[in-house]
Amino acid sequence: MPLYRDEAIVLRAQKLGEADRIVTLLTRSHGRVRGVARGVRKTTSRIGARLEPFSHVDVQLYEGRSLDTVTQVESIAAHGASLSSDYPRWTAGTAMLETAERMTPEEREPSIPQFALLVSGLRSLVSGDHDPGLILDAYLLRSLAIAGWSPSFEDCARCGAPGPHRAFSIQTGGVVCGNCRPPGSAAPSPATIALLGALLSGDWPVADVSEPRDRRDASGLVAAFLQWHLERGLRSLPFVDRSGG
Repeated sequence: MPLYRDEAIVLRAQKLGEADRIVTLLTRSHGRVRGVARGVRKTTSRIGARLEPFSHVDVQLYEGRSLDTVTQVESIAAHGASLSSDYPRWTAGTAMLETAERMTPEEREPSIPQFALLVSGLRSLVSGDHDPGLILDAYLLRSLAIAGWSPSFEDCARCGAPGPHRAFSIQTGGVVCGNCRPPGSAAPSPATIALLGALLSGDWPVADVSEPRDRRDASGLVAAFLQWHLERGLRSLPFVDRSGG
């Protein structure tokens, strides 16, 4: 069986039998893979704690037909320990992990940008430099953009007419002008649209001073936009604690 080594983030871990575990990994070079880690639930296992969700690891696997086999694991960063002590950051991180899995539907399909974005997002959560809700929404918007669904927050998403525009249409792909505005479009405030644009572009000085109301409105639009493209919402998103916003 081919042996390979890669850098990875642990997205999910499931019990298998009495002592084993199936781990879902987003790797840098091999995309999303699933592997069996044998004996890691035993108290004598030296690598079990390194294969918890949020862990950033260097991992070696044997390639199998349906599941690979984990043979070695070295820890790069154990984010789970830090995030578990802060519920808002933990719930935001959980939504990130689920998004990363949903945005990589094909196993073994490399997606280096999605991997790099997840690593950066988790590091931002751990550092605590920004509100976790803002970090999550920035992550979701950028993950959508990497997948080819980048929303427009300046020019009209349909005809390209220069903005600013007040209407926002999820199915059209962002803000729309008066001529292109479909029925049922949202009408967020200019501050909310500015916040969305700042989150997508990484303009943190603008995002950090945003008002709680604009953060709530922006989060609702991001969630709806994400659900539209994924065709169903994230299971973890309703549990995200946004009390800090």
